[in-house]
Amino acid sequence: MQSNIAFKVFRRALLPFIVFLAASGWSATNPPPVLKVQEEGIARDLRSKTSLAPIIKKVSPSVVNIYSTMIVRERPMRNPFLDDSLAPLVPHLFGDEQPDQPRRQTRKAQGLGSGVIVSPNGYILTANHVVEGADKVKVSLGAGESEYDARVIGSDPPTDIAVLRIDAQDLPAITLNDSDKLEVGDMVLAVGNPFDVGRTVTMGIVSAISRGGFGINAYEDFIQTDAAINPGNSGGALVDAEGRLVGINTAILSGSGGFQGVGFAVPINLARYVMDQITRGGKVARGYLGVGLEQELTPSLARALGLPNASGALVTDVETDSPAVKAGFKYEDFVIELNGRKVTDMRQLRLTVSQLAPGTKVTTKILRDGKERTVNAVLGAFPEEKFSHRESPRPRETSSGVDALDGVEVVDIGPRVRRQLDAPNHVQGVLVSSLEPECNAAEAGLRQGDIIVQIDRQPVTSAEQAVQISDRSKGEQIVLRVWSPRRGIHYLLVDNAKRK
Repeated sequence: MQSNIAFKVFRRALLPFIVFLAASGWSATNPPPVLKVQEEGIARDLRSKTSLAPIIKKVSPSVVNIYSTMIVRERPMRNPFLDDSLAPLVPHLFGDEQPDQPRRQTRKAQGLGSGVIVSPNGYILTANHVVEGADKVKVSLGAGESEYDARVIGSDPPTDIAVLRIDAQDLPAITLNDSDKLEVGDMVLAVGNPFDVGRTVTMGIVSAISRGGFGINAYEDFIQTDAAINPGNSGGALVDAEGRLVGINTAILSGSGGFQGVGFAVPINLARYVMDQITRGGKVARGYLGVGLEQELTPSLARALGLPNASGALVTDVETDSPAVKAGFKYEDFVIELNGRKVTDMRQLRLTVSQLAPGTKVTTKILRDGKERTVNAVLGAFPEEKFSHRESPRPRETSSGVDALDGVEVVDIGPRVRRQLDAPNHVQGVLVSSLEPECNAAEAGLRQGDIIVQIDRQPVTSAEQAVQISDRSKGEQIVLRVWSPRRGIHYLLVDNAKRK
């Protein structure tokens, strides 16, 4: 991917991370939403339509404009003449009256987005980043003829979904469809308010399904579309050719900040699950297994690990005191099935577990040492603090080391470096103190500050041992098991040959 391409998620700067808002189940103020759902897929008979106007007329009243406002409190720049070191000069410059102390100033930050009415009694789905940190949210219906103050019933940053409610009845709620039945090539329409120009409809197709791995959301299972999506479309509707809601628009891939043919929407099945959790309990209660799933498995890495194929989820780590530990999971277990459903990759497994309630009993099939096994576990509750990702400082230690791989220098890990990295105690290995930018390990993804835990599936406890193991490695490629502050435990496949 070119370096000038970046994700634009239409987030407003300086808005704090919003936590789940309290709700207390069904009540007079928060009655259950009344959804219209059609499970049938669309007809795919290739009959051409000369106009989509009837579909758009049906859908448009359900799509709303959202305007959010927050008060930003700014500390003004201090007058330099009030600095203690210059205090004696003040009377001479200003006379007997000294300038006033600077006051904290405030300004309004405003955001723009779209939303979708999903229940006639006032419930609206939108993207979390549209209302994130807002002090006030307004919803405009139709062509601006009606405007309401909206309450944020709850918000779920890990999926970028928020649920709003306005005090109104008999609203034109959209019909929901089963997004799992979408196929690549299905026609879709994006409806929203890009750039605040007013309600706008664009057409495209489903370019891909189950897209993820971008780091936009904690849970990614995006519908990709080439329907034009621009700033202001976030939170708006992605509908099928029959006008049924299949997704909530959330992000674009763009080098300019505008439409370039790659847009993403949260599938309505996922958004509907989040809404149900929020409206019932005030937040999303997710299942927690406690296995590290940080490795995109390639066919070459699967072969190096002795796996039959790359269809499954590789356990890169097992968290201490987790349900996975109690169930007997081990790192390098390869999960191929969960509750009778085939596991295709780590994202699918992570998402499936997250949509199971804490306390749920799960049965998994795994491959361990080439043999199929069954592991049973009882899910815990996902710790919310795990969604807070903070960067750890890189150590500046450059004590002498030895060559472990061509162009890589490693050192033993001291207590101070471990604290700087915030590395878990169970992560043992050697620290990459430096490496040459063009060496094979760097090209494979190894970085300064990473901890090499294993080389060719052999544990590494010292720099000297790392050299010995790497010297004995005779295969065409070396498999490194690595821990890094950002990615946790993962695997790298390094060419075991002279530098390119």
